[in-house]
Formats: sequence, C-alpha cells, structure tokens
Amino acid sequence: MLTHCNAGALATAGYGTALGVVRAAVAAGKRVRVLADETRPFLQGARLTAWELSQEGIACEVIVDSAAAHFLSRGEVQLAIVGADRITRNGDVANKIGTAGVAAACQVFGVPFVVAAPRTTLDPSPWTRARASPSRSARPTRWPSWPVAGAASCPRVSRSAIRCSTSRPARLVTAIVTEDGVHRPPFAFSAKR
Repeated sequence: MLTHCNAGALATAGYGTALGVVRAAVAAGKRVRVLADETRPFLQGARLTAWELSQEGIACEVIVDSAAAHFLSRGEVQLAIVGADRITRNGDVANKIGTAGVAAACQVFGVPFVVAAPRTTLDPSPWTRARASPSRSARPTRWPSWPVAGAASCPRVSRSAIRCSTSRPARLVTAIVTEDGVHRPPFAFSAKR
C-alpha cells in the first residue's frame, strides 16, 4: 500500500482513517507492506505515519514523494490510500498537497486510489468542486536552506511558495471509505446523509 501524509491515530484519533484501513488489513491476517510518502513540506509521512506503523510492527518504508510513480509503475503498489480534509457531493476530494499527483499516477498505472475519511468530512454544501483547505502560507515564503549531505540545498535568495492542500477530481478516486461503508463512482452524496 502507498500512503501520503498521515491519516492515523495521531491525525484523526482512535483507529485512524487511511491507517485504520492498513490496521484492519493486518488484523484480518493480510501481509501488508506500506510505502509512506515523506509528504513535503512538513514530512508527516516520514515523521508520523512511519512512527505509527513502526509502533505496531507493520512493515513500512519511507519514500521521497517524487518516487511514488516509480513504485506504481513497477507494480510494487496494489493500493494507494489517503485521508481527506473535505469531500464534495460529487466525490471531489481536498487533502494534502501531493495527493493529486499520486491519484493521477495511480490512474496511469491502473492502481486503485482510495480515500478513507469519516462521514463528517462529506460537505453538504451545494458546490461540487472541492476547495482546498487554507494554506499555511498563501504567499511565497523564504525557507531556510535545508542541509543535504552537509551542504545547503538551495541558495539563501531562493523563495518557496508553501501550499499545504490541493483538490483532486472524483474521476481519479476509485472508492471512498467511511464508517457507512465503501462508496464507488459515480459519487452522489446526499446533503441529508
């Protein structure tokens, strides 16, 4: 399984959402190996997902975000699973930056892309396109230079635009898992549910 960001107990409390699916698979006796995207810019996958899985003895390898398509193309991933910040009536999903690229790569390489989220994530608003959650920084921000192999990773004058959330269209989502069950396309969530 491939994960992006953290959707475990540390982020969602209790059993977790996306990591709850991983935990349930292990509890059902399935052999599971997780490739956890490091999840830039704040490394939630490397810091949180990897830690949670290691605490439970679930095999996990952290990969750089840009390697996800490589592993998908080689057939090393049977399922990508992520959480969500918001899900619209038609199944558009807003979540951590980078998940749209994972979803698109999954479509290219024929790998199911699944979103696991609580029912409360379903937005009853009449709009249909998922709006990303506010960024931690909506303007370009000077980032300190990260040391890579003992050297600065970018010049001090470089500026980076930090965006934390993105949206991906329902057409890239294979299934949405909530406590109500598994929802498959075409998604048509009712505002009354």
